[in-house]
Amino acid sequence: MEPRNRLNDISPSEAVQLYKDDRRGEVSDATLQSHGYRLKHFTTWCKENDIESVATLDGLALQKFKVWRKGHDIQPATLKSTLDTLRVFLRFCESLDAAQDGLAESVNSPSLSDEDAVGTDILQAVRAKETLAYLDRFEYASVRHAVLRLLWATGMRMGAARAIDLQDCHLDQASEAYIRLRNRPERDTRLKNGDRGERDVSIDEKTAIVLRDYISENRWDVQDDYGRDPLYTSRFGRLTKNTFRAYVYRLTRPCEIGKECPHGRERESCEAVQSRMSASKCPDSVGPHAVRRGAITHYCSEGVAGEVVSDRMNLSKKVLDQHYDFRSEREKMEQRREHVDRVDL
Repeated sequence: MEPRNRLNDISPSEAVQLYKDDRRGEVSDATLQSHGYRLKHFTTWCKENDIESVATLDGLALQKFKVWRKGHDIQPATLKSTLDTLRVFLRFCESLDAAQDGLAESVNSPSLSDEDAVGTDILQAVRAKETLAYLDRFEYASVRHAVLRLLWATGMRMGAARAIDLQDCHLDQASEAYIRLRNRPERDTRLKNGDRGERDVSIDEKTAIVLRDYISENRWDVQDDYGRDPLYTSRFGRLTKNTFRAYVYRLTRPCEIGKECPHGRERESCEAVQSRMSASKCPDSVGPHAVRRGAITHYCSEGVAGEVVSDRMNLSKKVLDQHYDFRSEREKMEQRREHVDRVDL
């Protein structure tokens, strides 16, 4: 294919370098490095297929790249992160008049189950706190506030939060508040690890007060199909899993809390705000499992013992270390130092 005359003739490798230069200072070094690594696969594929100009790319070419990348036996989450980054990169190329208009929207990125999402996205503590601060001010004790507050404070799975009934909430004494998690598979609220997932989870005073105010002011007073009183409700009954996901994806879009879009999109035309269920199309939005990963990492970073985090979040120490603890080796060393320096040698 020959590049269109109206488009600038830029090679894939040159375009990637321009993209990295443009994002430098806007995103963390770790994010920039990750984007560079993912796009390196794309430039390799372009080279192998004699694609010398971004202007010659079309939807068919992007689909062929997706198939090629899948052929390397990668995890679904890895494929999604690669294609999501490619979409953002191609939007940048469009802004340079180096790619066909709308090319980025030809990238068909897969949706992931919560299980497949493990190992990719994470809600960083700074973003979680910014979002919760926004909710404290503008949506205090709303159902969205109550959902995100509990997920972040406890790191529990979405399914566990959805399973909570009012009778499981012990909030009268905020300083001693806790929530009972119980496995009730015959009534549509099975915990991921079954009976082994049952536990009592302490919650901090602020979270207890938010939940208490949500229950008294904004919770729909309805029962589910089994005559139970769910903690989280809509006018139709217990919140569905899709609604849980939609709340989290929407709240983690930067524009949702009044921040400028880091990708230069206009809200009126952005695909991620066109419907209630389209927020996952935002490159910066994350799902409930990313909140869990972020919460677990935050607990570890604050020096909470791994065994305590493991019991609280209902996962093995091995899984915690392999998939959830995102501290650097230096951070781990410094936290160990706080303990070993107390030893009288």
